[in-house]
Amino acid sequence: MQVLRIVAEGVTTSFRYPHFMLGVQPTYPMPPPSTIFGHICSALGKWIEPDEVQFAYHFTHDGEFNDLEHIHLVSGASGRSKFEIKGVKYPKVLDGNINPYQREQLFRPQLTLYLNRIDWLEAFRSPRYAVVLGRSQDLMNYTDVRVVDLAQSNQAYVRNMLLPSKMGIQVMRGFTLTMPRWVDYENGRQAHFGQYIALGSDGVVLPVKDEMQFEGSESEPFWIDPEAPMWRESSRAVVWHRFTGG
Repeated sequence: MQVLRIVAEGVTTSFRYPHFMLGVQPTYPMPPPSTIFGHICSALGKWIEPDEVQFAYHFTHDGEFNDLEHIHLVSGASGRSKFEIKGVKYPKVLDGNINPYQREQLFRPQLTLYLNRIDWLEAFRSPRYAVVLGRSQDLMNYTDVRVVDLAQSNQAYVRNMLLPSKMGIQVMRGFTLTMPRWVDYENGRQAHFGQYIALGSDGVVLPVKDEMQFEGSESEPFWIDPEAPMWRESSRAVVWHRFTGG
């Protein structure tokens, strides 16, 4: 199976929890699918349909830290003089408050992204917009973009990656997260959410068939990346996701 593999590295990143405004802004431990969707659209320079592509990824970082940021709450002052930019009038004097808060960030993130669209190779070798992951200031750099051949194996490890929620009973570790899958900008920026398992460095080696079978367990060989680092004498699984559907 030929896929597109993109390796991106940066200095910092942060993936904000939606609707969380309590003086501290925590980050997801890894990018939600909606961030991956936006990242793809940015490289292509256009919006795509969310069912055009499947993705998988491996994500690591070198630690977490907090930084101090500010929210500027600005409201227009009625009855005061205004200035105009491209036909839009703005008040010259603005009333507002500056609220400091702590934002949790991830240091030295590295993303290995797999896409089932090898025809997008040149788009990622020459991305249309600046390469970011998370916030607009979280600049990233593509260190490797190529087409690779995945193989199949009856055993593979899952580690530092996002898994479908149905795999939770298989891995028996990590934790469940509700994450935005994609954002529909044609429908008032409506966010679509899904449940996932975030699995960190405490990975696990999975065989295709266990002594105990259960609903949702894997019954087919795993897709693996033969070029990825080995762990516990096993190859790294490539676990595919969709932005829409099951």
